[in-house]
Amino acid sequence: MPETGLRGPYLVDYETIDKVVASTTPGVYALGYVEEDMFYVQHIGRSDNINQRLKQWVGKNYALFKFRYFNSPKAAFEKECIIWHDFFGPEGDDKPHPEREEIDWECPICER
Repeated sequence: MPETGLRGPYLVDYETIDKVVASTTPGVYALGYVEEDMFYVQHIGRSDNINQRLKQWVGKNYALFKFRYFNSPKAAFEKECIIWHDFFGPEGDDKPHPEREEIDWECPICER
């Protein structure tokens, strides 16, 4: 199983999110669950404000999250793409490829 390179896992609840996700810088997150000491990724995303975005998932179908800050939205997009390809493969397992925000951004794996 590939590694995400993200910090965590942590519980998807308001208190935990506020405690561990203090910065409002761009970042990537993964939502999922742990089974037999292995984190299983169910959803990948990015945001310019990880704290705010993760709070939108509280009470939904995901128990745990991992995250990592990046210096720019483009760097976050590139990491999101890498994780997406590592976990959801070239077809995406019915999960759409991450969307780019800027026309000149390209996926580092498939150049989409």
